[in-house]
Amino acid sequence: MSDQFDQAFWDERYRSHPTLWSGKPNPHLVGEVEDLIPGTALDVGCGEGADAIWLAERRWRVTAVDLSPVALERAAAQAGRAGQQVAERITWGRVDITDWEPPARYDLVSAQYLHLRLEPRQALFDHLADAVAPRGTLLIVGHHPSDLETTMPRPSDPELFFTGDDIAGRLDPGEWVVLTNTAAGRAVTDPEGRQVTIHDAVLRAQRRDAPVDT
Repeated sequence: MSDQFDQAFWDERYRSHPTLWSGKPNPHLVGEVEDLIPGTALDVGCGEGADAIWLAERRWRVTAVDLSPVALERAAAQAGRAGQQVAERITWGRVDITDWEPPARYDLVSAQYLHLRLEPRQALFDHLADAVAPRGTLLIVGHHPSDLETTMPRPSDPELFFTGDDIAGRLDPGEWVVLTNTAAGRAVTDPEGRQVTIHDAVLRAQRRDAPVDT
C-alpha cells in the first residue's frame, strides 16, 4: 500500500466521521447480484460493511476484508445490529490488498471502488479473478476515467482510474464470459449543489465450468 493511502490514512479518515459512507449497499452490486443463487462471497475493501451485510441478509456466506481496523470494527457492529443470523454469516478480516492473495475460491468476488496504481491494481484484479470458483461471478466497479472531468471530488491521478475493457482484457475468453461491461452513468449533486452525471466502470464476468478453445 502506498504511503498516501496506507492504514493510517484510512483509520484517520474513518475516525474523522461518525460514518464515512451511506450505509447502503453499492447499487451496482444490488443490480448485478440480486438474482444470483446465494453461495460464498468475498467482499474486498468492505469499508463499513454495507455490501457484506446486504449479501448476508440474502443468505450469502461472506468473507469481508479491509485495510482499516476502524472500518472493520464499525462493520462488525453494524452487522450485529442487523441480527445474529446476519452477523454469523460474515467473517471479517484485516488485509493489505496490495500484498495479499485470497485464500480460497468463492462463488462471488466483489471489489467496489478500489483505486490503485496500474501495477498493483492489475496484480490485485488477477488475484481476484483467480479466486472465483467455476460458474462463479467476478464483479469489479470503479470510477470511470471520464470522471476526471467531473466536478465531484475525485483523485487527480489518471492512473487510478480504469475501464471495464482494462479488466476484461486480462480475462481469458476461454475461461470467462463477460456479462456486463459498461460505463454506467448516474446523476449526483456536486459540492456546489449542481446536478452532474458521473460514470462507473462496471465489469461482471462469469467463470466457465471448464475452459474452452477460442
